[in-house]
Amino acid sequence: MAETSTRRPRPLPQPTPETQHFWDGTKAGELRLQRCNDCGHVYFPPRPLCPECSSRHVEVFAASGNGKLLSYVINHRPHPAFEGPYAIAVVELDEGPTMLSNIVGCEQTPEALVLDMSLAVTFEDNGDIAIPLFRPAENAS
Repeated sequence: MAETSTRRPRPLPQPTPETQHFWDGTKAGELRLQRCNDCGHVYFPPRPLCPECSSRHVEVFAASGNGKLLSYVINHRPHPAFEGPYAIAVVELDEGPTMLSNIVGCEQTPEALVLDMSLAVTFEDNGDIAIPLFRPAENAS
């Protein structure tokens, strides 16, 4: 008898008017951030005003998608939507902001997940939403 998977789909975010540009970008293969036109602060997550100076004069731009591993935890507890173990990581983007994401494309061990390692964004297409994930830069494609 064939074994059936009990793995459920990944929980997906629900875009809002404030975050729609970000999710449109991930679907197009871009990591989009916002920059304040008054003070120059680059920030994430998306919001209608600058968290630094409260200006509403902000713009959306395509980020490089590059960053480094700032911190992580390897989750070993079972989750119906993830093959375990898996890394939950804080990624510092080259543009300055940090993002919480998962690391893919390498072993999920302390030996493979080296702090300050170079990372590159990749996208997991889930139909209407593409989730930004990060992989070691030398494995990026």
